[in-house]
Amino acid sequence: MSLTIKIHSNSSLTKERLITTINSFGHQGELIGTGYRNVIKIIDVDGVLYNIKGFKVPNLVNKIVYRFFRKSKAERSFLYAEKLLSSGILTPTPEAYIEFKSLFSFGKSYYISKQLDYDFTIRKLIDEPQCEDYENILRRFTQFTFQLHENGIHFLDHSPGNTLIKKVDNGYDFYLVDLNRMDFKTLSYNERLANFARLSPKDYMLDIISDEYAKLINKPHGEVRKRMYFFSEKFSSSFKKKEAFKKRYFFWRKKRR
Repeated sequence: MSLTIKIHSNSSLTKERLITTINSFGHQGELIGTGYRNVIKIIDVDGVLYNIKGFKVPNLVNKIVYRFFRKSKAERSFLYAEKLLSSGILTPTPEAYIEFKSLFSFGKSYYISKQLDYDFTIRKLIDEPQCEDYENILRRFTQFTFQLHENGIHFLDHSPGNTLIKKVDNGYDFYLVDLNRMDFKTLSYNERLANFARLSPKDYMLDIISDEYAKLINKPHGEVRKRMYFFSEKFSSSFKKKEAFKKRYFFWRKKRR
């Protein structure tokens, strides 16, 4: 397979160092998550911590699609990170991406960013509804999402683990991660409200989010709240059906731990 390496102009990484790191990716670094689908690791390269996401080898169809017709998840992550930063939206610093390709097929790919020292994610607000400064964090997060929408950024994986939150002197900074699924366009009213659907089925969260977002877009709170509830329930119902289908027809698959 041929190797494609793109390194950001501001990065101190070298092609040779990246090749060495990727060749030993399987047996070094700190694993983040289960590694069931994609493998994410924190790896020290010459005294600097990097977050390296190894995307699984695509299925047969996508091997062709990513080889000839569509940018890979790694390349999209890199390009979208640059686009976010140019729009004033925070994300861990993009460093490089790597792709393995053959003449007619696409193999593995990797996205490398600087490891971010953050404090928590939105999931903390779901798991700990009594946590300190709960409502303020949620309202700030809603303002952050509004900023995305105003910049024409439709983050399709806007879920609890994909926004990293860092405490700063004047409040909180929000960083997007898992960037490969985004649209850049003018969002409709319904698209804006539906973009919160993956975050939480908890009524008390949606009450605060809808109240803050209604103020930001100058709409009645009751109307915004009703639409957010609708989209959240629709997503939850669809998710449960998919999980039930997988459990029934793909029971033979075992998840890695």
